[in-house]
Amino acid sequence: MSRHPTGLPGSDVTGPLDGVRVVELAGIGPGPFAAMLLADLGADVVRVDRPGPSPLGGDPAYDVTNRNKRSVLVDLKSPEGPGTVRALAARAEILVEGYRPGVAERLGVGPEECMAVNPALVYGRMTGWGQRGPLASRAGHDIEYLAPTGTLGMIGDPDRPPAVPANLLGDYAGGSLYLVVGVLAALHHARATGTGQVVDAAIVDGASHLSAMIHGMLAAGAWQDRRGANLLDGGCPYYGTYETADGRHMAVGALEPRFYAEFLRLLGIEDRAAAHADVTRWPELREQVAARFRTRTRDAWTAVFEGSDACVAPVFSLREAPHHPHLAARGTFTDHGGITQPAPAPRFSATPATVRTGPARPGADTDDVARDWDVPRLLSSSSNPQ
Repeated sequence: MSRHPTGLPGSDVTGPLDGVRVVELAGIGPGPFAAMLLADLGADVVRVDRPGPSPLGGDPAYDVTNRNKRSVLVDLKSPEGPGTVRALAARAEILVEGYRPGVAERLGVGPEECMAVNPALVYGRMTGWGQRGPLASRAGHDIEYLAPTGTLGMIGDPDRPPAVPANLLGDYAGGSLYLVVGVLAALHHARATGTGQVVDAAIVDGASHLSAMIHGMLAAGAWQDRRGANLLDGGCPYYGTYETADGRHMAVGALEPRFYAEFLRLLGIEDRAAAHADVTRWPELREQVAARFRTRTRDAWTAVFEGSDACVAPVFSLREAPHHPHLAARGTFTDHGGITQPAPAPRFSATPATVRTGPARPGADTDDVARDWDVPRLLSSSSNPQ
């Protein structure tokens, strides 16, 4: 399929996916984030919104996951709605949807219908449980999908319930990122062969896949199947977080012996070198490390460990993070339209990605998309925003 101009305003260089057309059937959670990542990388993502209020409510101007996209309004329950989506799919290379299994088919925009008009289409499906299995049609959210995979059970203190990792581990790491990898791999295949395919991205699959190394350690007897008893789950006293005198926290990751030695030296407890490999001494070491960190503020300890290889860093809040000197120097965060937000990642030397436009307003781009994608029926089947 030939490349198409994005039609988006801003820099001529829009990222490595410049020219890739993506249709996103509006939803919530991992689907929009995956489409945002594709848009950040330069794809022309057209989000198909339905008339009416946003599923999550609130002002769409603050929904950063809709940045770098364009939006059209299509009533999929109207007689002409499904045909309009199929017309968009005929001009796209990727389509992303996050409905429960069977919903897209009932609406007339499932893989069979869309690939009938575009055999090279990559049809990405984002769900929690996947397209098949006894729970496929069951409702759920990030935390529920993580629960049976073993990943949620690894996180937190041993004497407390598993900790809640926001929706980052399931929705975005186990869901969105695997969908993006899947559709881009399928796009490579489609461009080479002319044949599209369906990508079934399930959070339960991705979250399980993330624990591959841990399963290997478990099989080798190097990981205990319980929380707070292992090297990387908070069980190790030199890999964890500690409260400081001002109620803030420091993060410690001094795993290797030379980093551990530097950590002890700067913390002022060099006599604890032997506790590195002696698990029986870990509880005592943890108490001493915790006591030392409580003697100074977070900023004071940050100064102590500045420039060292002790693998210690201050724990920042969301509002503090953009002001961290290293992140500020790299431009890890950016301001666009009055919203401080993470900049596109990763970085590219020849085709840099940028935040080109703010969150797409539902239906605001219907006329432009109808012209740029040559889909005139959008104008007759969409409701113009007020």
